[in-house]
Amino acid sequence: MIVVSTDYIEGKTLEMLGLVNGSTIQSKNIGKDFGAGLKSIVGGELTGYTEMMEEARTIAEKRMLEKAAQMNADAVVNVRYATSAIMQGASEVMVYGTAVKFK
Repeated sequence: MIVVSTDYIEGKTLEMLGLVNGSTIQSKNIGKDFGAGLKSIVGGELTGYTEMMEEARTIAEKRMLEKAAQMNADAVVNVRYATSAIMQGASEVMVYGTAVKFK
């Protein structure tokens, strides 16, 4: 399935099917969270959180694409990601876009 951040696909005429989205809430375990707190004192990348957010984006996108497939979509256009902190050490990732079929 084609996934793009633009509202068009070059050379294709699109029929809009509707909004699709996927989301997940992820957290790190207490040990990694404690380690990240110590790392924030000296600065630098919090690799545990980077990995957590990468995993969350992958899960959210997979869920969005499953919904698009249920609609028999050929692509999802105008894809956007949003994040929010739910609580300390936990974040939500949501991805959304418009499912389309090629005419």
